Amino acid sequence: QVQLVESGGGLVQAGGSLRLSCAASGMIFSIDVMNWYRQTPGKQRELVATIDSSGTADYADFVKGRFTISRDDAKKTMYLQMNSLKPEDTAVYYCNADVTPYTDGRSHYYWGQGTQVTVSS
Repeated sequence: QVQLVESGGGLVQAGGSLRLSCAASGMIFSIDVMNWYRQTPGKQRELVATIDSSGTADYADFVKGRFTISRDDAKKTMYLQMNSLKPEDTAVYYCNADVTPYTDGRSHYYWGQGTQVTVSS
């Protein structure tokens, strides 16, 4: 059983910072691409940032220069450092990862349960 658990969300004023974490657990053989998504009520979930197994990162235009994605493979954990937060960054943030478990040796995408980020003006 593979699980992804996000943490680090909360309430912050505009211009402030938060650091989200996504910890993977279970019988994991390997983790390839890891992603952060976000969703607000009534809108589709949107990709925020992605990082592959070599550490190459990519960002949505609306967070470039403000957010930094990283990963620690020894800890099976991904991070999202969010700086210069804006009210429009308010959303539930989800982690998503391409994981190969020991159980069947095939990769699957898993989702975390989400963590709320609220940015006040």
